[in-house]
Amino acid sequence: MIKGSMLRDAIISGANKISDQRVQVDELNVFPVPDGDTGTNMSMTITAAKRELEKLSDSCTVAEAAQVAASALLRGARGNSGVILSLLFRGFSKGLAGKTEAGAEDLVEALEIGVKSAYKAVMKPTEGTILTVARVASEKAREKVGEISDATEMFAYILEEAVEALKTTPELLPVLKKAGVVDAGGKGLTVIFEGMLYTFKNGTVLDFSADSAPTSTISAVSNAAAENDEEINFTYCTEFIIRRENTKDPLKLRAYLETIGDCVVVVDDEEIIKTHVHTNDPGLAIQKAITFGALTNIKIENMREQHENAKATAKKKEETPEYVPVDESVEYGFVSVAAGEGVKQLFLDLGVNAMVSGGQTMNPSTDNILKAVQSVPAKTVFVLPNNKNIIMAAEQAVKLADRKVIVLPTRTIPQGLSAMLAFDPSLDAIQNKNAMEEAFNKVTTGQLTFAARDSEYDGYDIKEGQILAMTNGKLSFVETDLKKATVDLTKSMVKKNTSFVTLIYGEDVTEETAQEICDEITAKIGNDVEVALVKGDQPVYYFIISVE
Repeated sequence: MIKGSMLRDAIISGANKISDQRVQVDELNVFPVPDGDTGTNMSMTITAAKRELEKLSDSCTVAEAAQVAASALLRGARGNSGVILSLLFRGFSKGLAGKTEAGAEDLVEALEIGVKSAYKAVMKPTEGTILTVARVASEKAREKVGEISDATEMFAYILEEAVEALKTTPELLPVLKKAGVVDAGGKGLTVIFEGMLYTFKNGTVLDFSADSAPTSTISAVSNAAAENDEEINFTYCTEFIIRRENTKDPLKLRAYLETIGDCVVVVDDEEIIKTHVHTNDPGLAIQKAITFGALTNIKIENMREQHENAKATAKKKEETPEYVPVDESVEYGFVSVAAGEGVKQLFLDLGVNAMVSGGQTMNPSTDNILKAVQSVPAKTVFVLPNNKNIIMAAEQAVKLADRKVIVLPTRTIPQGLSAMLAFDPSLDAIQNKNAMEEAFNKVTTGQLTFAARDSEYDGYDIKEGQILAMTNGKLSFVETDLKKATVDLTKSMVKKNTSFVTLIYGEDVTEETAQEICDEITAKIGNDVEVALVKGDQPVYYFIISVE
């Protein structure tokens, strides 16, 4: 039987395992556009559960461990893969409800419930993904109930079948087969299961490499932020190890370092002298240290810079939306996801009440969206995800909010802007939902970005750094010249009935370059179409193009 503390530690091990391997999982993504990659999203999602599970005592039951994990996963879910992962673990919470320990059949039933929830949440389930891996594993495990009575042995069998199912994903999705990879989400799930099985077998938590932690999660920054008001007397934190080559007394080194800095630590044994000092001149410390022996593991960090970053982080936390109760006099409110100050301002100008920072490469969590929703006092809050990989996370917020939430499945920034323009305060919520969806579905979106890695995709031999021109999320062509790519893509999008073209340029494009491209597009498509140029400051995308 599996006890609560063991399940707690197993999920923590799963989080550590996916954090260690998130880069390898990210690299399985077939389309080379920079995005909130699968491994990173899954790692950040389950790390939210890890933080909460670490607070549980050894006396917890499996029901308590599963419930805490499910709740944290739901709120921390990022990207489609993260949401599906959270739904699978919600099955564990439902299947183990009320139980002190879990047996083999309990694990199978819990996984089955999670699989059903995950399939139900996806509008058009695609086989050859994480869904297939989880479903096949649960089906195969069900066949072994009665034959396998040991819980750890059953989980080992579940993992074995999940790995076998993962191998079949290229046969179910041609794009995977062509790229010669398995599904990234399915791989991420097997990695997490591997971490969990380690604990079930060994009774200990799998070691975690801090260097591989997802960079967007809350970590030791909180400690630095708590010391924002501490006076910094010396700029550089200097550390190194000396390989002892003579009999000189390390106390002499310590005495010298105390004359040029503070926070001095000198620890020695027969082979090395480990040294730490805060100083304004690391060079003096190093020159003195060399007289004791050869140096290794030298690390010099600017503490003033770290201090300012910590203050900025703390300020950002302070700007987290605060809960506001519903005001019965306010009918409608709006939350939108976007990146780039110019893009955010566009939404605010159109009446959006709360912005959530995010988009490509930065998929916000369900909790991020929920907090924004509950900072808007309206009885009905419309949410605009503006990215296909954020829609599912937004939909999970609907179940958690204490007010009515309607998620409009906008997949791009132009779709979100078009939806806002179509809003009519005289209509009821359903009428507005229909009108806004009709409006954004008429918008054609173009995007110019760069290839994050070499790839063969959709007949193109793509090299890292090349410009990717996309129409409605699909690759149109590959280029090396930004101006030519933007002009050609816009021309291909313009039709006989086109009235407006909006060019939103990003943070990596100068105003001069943007204006030159805008002028050429205007000349190419004629005077019947109005072309507007907007400074969006968005990352990742050189240009976002809206054609209506």
